[in-house]
Amino acid sequence: MISATIVNRYANALADVVISGNSEVGPAIAVAQLRSFYESANAVPELQAVLASPAVPKARKRVVIRAIAGAVGLHRVIVNFLLVLSDRRRWAALHEVIEALDAALDNRMGFERAEVKSAFALSDAQREGLSAELAKIAGREIRLQISVDSELIGGVTARVGSTVYDGSVRGQLAKMRQSLAATRY
Repeated sequence: MISATIVNRYANALADVVISGNSEVGPAIAVAQLRSFYESANAVPELQAVLASPAVPKARKRVVIRAIAGAVGLHRVIVNFLLVLSDRRRWAALHEVIEALDAALDNRMGFERAEVKSAFALSDAQREGLSAELAKIAGREIRLQISVDSELIGGVTARVGSTVYDGSVRGQLAKMRQSLAATRY
């Protein structure tokens, strides 16, 4: 397992390249291309084993990476980054590097991430309203990551940074239960 420090070092290095004024590839494209490559390579377990194996020579891995990159149409900057990861034997951390890159780019572009769990799929209007309210609280533009949680009765929960906002029915019932338990007659 590769440490979070190393993962963040690679993610921040690529973020520096992508954010620079003379970058040939934009932030959204960089993340999308890395995800596309990861999904393509991850679809074949034998390929993952070859790319992660220290027994396979670097030159062979480079040929494989370039072939896949050509097939999915990756930009030169992204291909070079993947080659560096492979050469440094950091292939196993690719997924974590992609997630760290996405977070680093959001942070550098002034976005705050909000992980939202909802009892049901939200409409576009509900997403926009929720994003606007969370932006007021956070003081920054919000990038929502929404998932449906079947255990919620209704409403939503949102995590912005380390703060959790519980607007779920389950959370409201728990507050009522605590309030009733604290009341003595």
